[in-house]
Amino acid sequence: MSMSVGWYLRRLSRMGPREAGGRAVDVARRRRWRTARPTCPPVTGARFTAALPPGTIAAIAPDAAKRLVAEADRLMYGHVEYFGVVRDDLTDPDWWYDPKTGRRAPFGYAFGLPYRDEDAVGDIKQIWELSRHQYLTVLAAAYAITGNERYAERVAEHLRSWWAANPPLRGVHWISGIELGIRLLSWVWVRRLLDGWPGAAELFEGNPVAQNQIWHHQRWLAAFPSRGSSANNHVIAETAGQFAAACAFGWFPSSERWRDRALRSLDRQLRANTFLSGLNRELASEYHGLVLELGLAAVAEADAASVPVPATTRLVLLRMTDALAAVVDSRLRPPRQGDADDGHGLVVDGAGTDRWGSLLATGDAVFGRLSWWPEVTGTDVRTPLLAALIRPGVPGARKPTRPAARPAHFADAGLTVLRGPGGIWCRCDAGPHGFLSIAAHAHADALSVEVRHDGVDVLADPGTYCYHGQPEWRQYFRSTIGHNTLELDRADQSVSGGPFLWTRHADSRVLTADTARWQAEHDGYQGSVHRRSVELAAESGELTVVDEVRGPRRDVRLAFHLGPEITADLTENRAVLSWTRDGEDRSAVLDLPGQLSWQAHRGQTEPPLGWYSAGFGRKEPATTLIGTGVADGVRGFTTVLRFDG
Repeated sequence: MSMSVGWYLRRLSRMGPREAGGRAVDVARRRRWRTARPTCPPVTGARFTAALPPGTIAAIAPDAAKRLVAEADRLMYGHVEYFGVVRDDLTDPDWWYDPKTGRRAPFGYAFGLPYRDEDAVGDIKQIWELSRHQYLTVLAAAYAITGNERYAERVAEHLRSWWAANPPLRGVHWISGIELGIRLLSWVWVRRLLDGWPGAAELFEGNPVAQNQIWHHQRWLAAFPSRGSSANNHVIAETAGQFAAACAFGWFPSSERWRDRALRSLDRQLRANTFLSGLNRELASEYHGLVLELGLAAVAEADAASVPVPATTRLVLLRMTDALAAVVDSRLRPPRQGDADDGHGLVVDGAGTDRWGSLLATGDAVFGRLSWWPEVTGTDVRTPLLAALIRPGVPGARKPTRPAARPAHFADAGLTVLRGPGGIWCRCDAGPHGFLSIAAHAHADALSVEVRHDGVDVLADPGTYCYHGQPEWRQYFRSTIGHNTLELDRADQSVSGGPFLWTRHADSRVLTADTARWQAEHDGYQGSVHRRSVELAAESGELTVVDEVRGPRRDVRLAFHLGPEITADLTENRAVLSWTRDGEDRSAVLDLPGQLSWQAHRGQTEPPLGWYSAGFGRKEPATTLIGTGVADGVRGFTTVLRFDG
């Protein structure tokens, strides 16, 4: 997907003067570096002193260790899956190969490569993911747990291969700062987990090639930070990786300066990226998880290196953890809101480890759980590793104020969670359209609802599926009709200017919100206002949704997307829903507005309709119920969902 002149003009229109000036400086620096590449200074006497405290590995639960080693063995045999694409070439990978399209990215100066053009480069997410080297942290953790040197030797072989194939500023792995930041964090943990291996020092601090790579990664991040309208989760990854490397690999004349600048930036950006309530401002749940993981990993490096961290950094991470505990459903799943690309900050666990349970377990170890937190029953490897490095609590600050009861409404984020019997969970959305002027990871989902029953998606948010290369699918999964809300005149509530750009944002506001009832409205349809009320009966669990449109007569489509496990039998305006959970048959009835004409859609492609994406790069057919008709500004549309039993 190459970008047109029109896109560049739209993108420029969302920048302020300071950002535009900074980007002009970046362009000039990239041109200069093309012919005059910076040179790594000589390094002498480098040592690694950020090892895990004694006894850390012994604290890992046996079942978590077993899952981790099983995953490492799968990797050793060459097997891995990224974004729905299975590959078996990991014993000797081609770092520039995309298994999805079969294309290989071209070689050349990094900033001259058209990485957004799938026809020229391949699927860049597939190419980049392997080079985050998070599978190498898994192999290194397997060495730390088992002492088996074959894991360490494979890690060393792959790092040397990557360093040789990707000299500084050459190729697609030197384009995006988030990739460099996460890769640096992976290298820090690889070195830490290999600390008992005799070849660790020779691989890292005694290796001029490794020194050169680490220096150039940090020099790149210092020169080209994400700025202005792009300072979202990317800048958190950049600063966390830069800070971690400057602490653990502080071998260079610039290390102290890089470390201090990165820490100040990390603190500032964590606060800027997070509502006071603790939710991430991108209103994209998976990025909340990514930012929290990156922040905790950065604090671990600070404490390992005895570098003081501002109390505000820990306070933000504490609030993020409490917010996560507040919004998850009965199976510890957060909302499926906004973009999600399966990105992780630090991976040291095997398949089957619950990401959100792991984050809450770490939060318990570092900050202490509150009485209303949900129970976490699973185990993980990452929690004992981080807890061994991070000092508990929020040192240097007054005792932080934390919620005495589980919050249901997050006013600044416009997110409300209604809960009912039997694990009924309903997320209502009336927050800002997205973060910063481009709202890069937002969807046109104002006033959408998401309903689960005991963790099963009943009224589902369909997800994300893709970023680059398939514009019709990117458009669908971000669209208004792709969410459980109301569309007027077949137009989105917010105006898209590109795959990560919105040029006009719907403005939403909450009118009422408590534990049983929510009402909000938005003005995204110019000339009309969409108002929605949601009420959950505490005892019966009956959910009532009322949609009103104030303004002139408009064509309307009302969408309800069912989860992939739900079977629907639609007769006129009543849908009987059925599914199975833990071997038990369950059902519900969805009474839809009778003044609309209802049809069920499933797995349609022209145009896309009736799809669910469980993870990035994966999609499957699911039933979508669409009601078509007219909003005349007088009558409302009432929908009632009743769960049997």
